[in-house]
Amino acid sequence: MSRHRMRPVDAAWLRMDTPLNLMVVTSAQWYDRPLDRTNLAQVLKERMIDRFPRFSQRVVEDHGLWWEDVEDFDIEDRIHDQTLPEPAGLAELERAVGDQVSVGLPWDRPLWDIYLIDRYQGGAAAIFRMHHAIADGFSLVRVLLSLTDDPSVEPVAIAPVSDEPTGWADLTAHALRGALSLVTHPLTVPKEVLGLANPMRLIDLAHTVVSDTRAAGKLLLLPPDHSTVLKGPLAREKQTVWTEPISVDDVKSSAKASTATINDLLLAAVAGALRTYLVRRRSAVADVRAIVPFNLRPLDKPLPAELGNQFGLVYLTLPVEAATHQERLDQMKHRMDAIKSSPEGLVAYGVLQILGMTPGPVEDLAIRIFTSKGTGVMTNVPGPRHPVTLAGSRLLGTIGWGPTSGDLGLGVGIFSYAGEITVGFCVDKGLIPDVEVLRADFMDELYALLKE
Repeated sequence: MSRHRMRPVDAAWLRMDTPLNLMVVTSAQWYDRPLDRTNLAQVLKERMIDRFPRFSQRVVEDHGLWWEDVEDFDIEDRIHDQTLPEPAGLAELERAVGDQVSVGLPWDRPLWDIYLIDRYQGGAAAIFRMHHAIADGFSLVRVLLSLTDDPSVEPVAIAPVSDEPTGWADLTAHALRGALSLVTHPLTVPKEVLGLANPMRLIDLAHTVVSDTRAAGKLLLLPPDHSTVLKGPLAREKQTVWTEPISVDDVKSSAKASTATINDLLLAAVAGALRTYLVRRRSAVADVRAIVPFNLRPLDKPLPAELGNQFGLVYLTLPVEAATHQERLDQMKHRMDAIKSSPEGLVAYGVLQILGMTPGPVEDLAIRIFTSKGTGVMTNVPGPRHPVTLAGSRLLGTIGWGPTSGDLGLGVGIFSYAGEITVGFCVDKGLIPDVEVLRADFMDELYALLKE
């Protein structure tokens, strides 16, 4: 039985679980025909289990956290059948996904599940859940795409298992750790800083320490986000909804006319929807911050067999206060441009690395401080530009959300696939009891932007 020590950044996500907010990535997919369970199990074994050991391992705590092989692992234990209540349409699927968001994943078994739903709108649907300790959402998408039957989707190759940190993001984590160490204990210099034989690399690292220390200071000094009805005590019960397909070409054309990006326009529509929603709820109307993850793992390189988390986080202020559609789009573009060259995302990755090595109470306090500076989590993941199939069934659409940590109760997911965009909302019902209204506000805002 093999065992591998869990990386600190992955351990941080595992320990962030709370009854009110689980650190589980949840996605829903819908297909044109029922999924054959036997074929699906074979695909999962060959293209996921055999390639990525984490999907057949459990978590054990033994002077630290470890990944350990599950004896007599049976993939059938991870595939569950679920039936939607009549009329088994979109609303029923949305409720089923929302119910799953609050269901925990016990450590004594692999931290993932698939729920198969037959007879959904003449085809089938599936709910896939995976704990963030296994991998980040960007890596999950690559794993899911590697399951498809389409030969034009290149299978995900895997790199050898390694417990050593690699890549620029991990170097930044070491640099940040070194910078913090020099501040708190000037006589203790980590070997990661002084042990570099290459002088030019040492110079680069010095520049990284300076810029990252400034960015870390900015993160720490950032005040808590504005108080609105979107923040407050959580009720645990979650709700999920998503939009009808939105044409990528329509959004791209409208964004281009304003020298903006597709992402700029969609986030401007989110800001406008939040403004309308806050006014309706008689809440204070103020700019709010979104915590936005972005990928740090090169897309042209194979995923490591151990997967894991390698992504950054930035705070993006949504222009909710701006009074017009065009003002919101202009401000959104300006703010997105400003953060694209910022080192803050790498610093956030380094902070998570450090938190994974701290005692639980220290991590809990840090997470509360970290999440108090934002109102929600917003993700944008690009998928294939052409249709793909899984176990012989054509994928019609998909949407997913990363977890909302701490006391955050708003998650927005954006996914593009085969020329269409789906935008989904995952919310805490205690904060947003009428998420269908928020979805409608978003669509109204989006159509207004497309017409301008």
